[in-house]
Amino acid sequence: MRFPHPAGTIFRHLLQKDKFMLRLMMLSGLMGGMLCSSVFAQTYTTKKGQNPAFAEVTDDPALPRVLIVGDSISIGYTPALREILKGKANVHRIPTNGGPTSRGIESIDNWLGDGNWDVIHFNWGLHDIVYMTKEGVKNSEQKGQHQVPIEDYEKNLRTLVERMGKTGAKLIWRNTTPVPENSAYRVAGEELPYNAVAARIMKEHNIPTDDHHTYVMKHMSEVQRPENVHFTQEGSRRLAELAAKAIEEQLK
Repeated sequence: MRFPHPAGTIFRHLLQKDKFMLRLMMLSGLMGGMLCSSVFAQTYTTKKGQNPAFAEVTDDPALPRVLIVGDSISIGYTPALREILKGKANVHRIPTNGGPTSRGIESIDNWLGDGNWDVIHFNWGLHDIVYMTKEGVKNSEQKGQHQVPIEDYEKNLRTLVERMGKTGAKLIWRNTTPVPENSAYRVAGEELPYNAVAARIMKEHNIPTDDHHTYVMKHMSEVQRPENVHFTQEGSRRLAELAAKAIEEQLK
């Protein structure tokens, strides 16, 4: 065996005189690598009583960073999404319910932080179509005005897309999931014109859509709670699978 590099003299000596020491050095290097890996292991730390969706994230610096922006629907599927993308991406989410687009306008700069994101998977819609009384309270009679009228929704969503685009991240729009019949504060089907507005904006910006609406319409009885916009545990898991597929596609 030849060692053209000067350091090869040391290894040649070890091979000839002290094979035990060489094996020890090799094992030490292996253990060092394992220790380094454990130091940078990706973790999600939850405080007592805390929703796991809001766990503190310790990044693995070797993995891309993903930010989830959305309301309680995404809160529901965030833990399962992290499990699916374990070892593939560091999955963060905003530290609250994203609410309507008006809340997004107020908070987006804080949510984006340093902007060091590879992918942002986002949605607004269900809170925009909530009916409100003149006093600003959710209206159980489903009358009056939406929390964010559709013309304001379009304006807000355009602003949010432009702001998130400045981070350089790849953006994924997750459209708004269906409103079932007899849901509180909302009317079934009124998410559709809002989704249509969003689809037009995403097309203009070449942003792909993670189409949860179509999937849920086909499997509503299997995944969504009766007369409720929220999902069962199994339903949230399935939405997480859809989100993971869309995110992995953008990470290629």
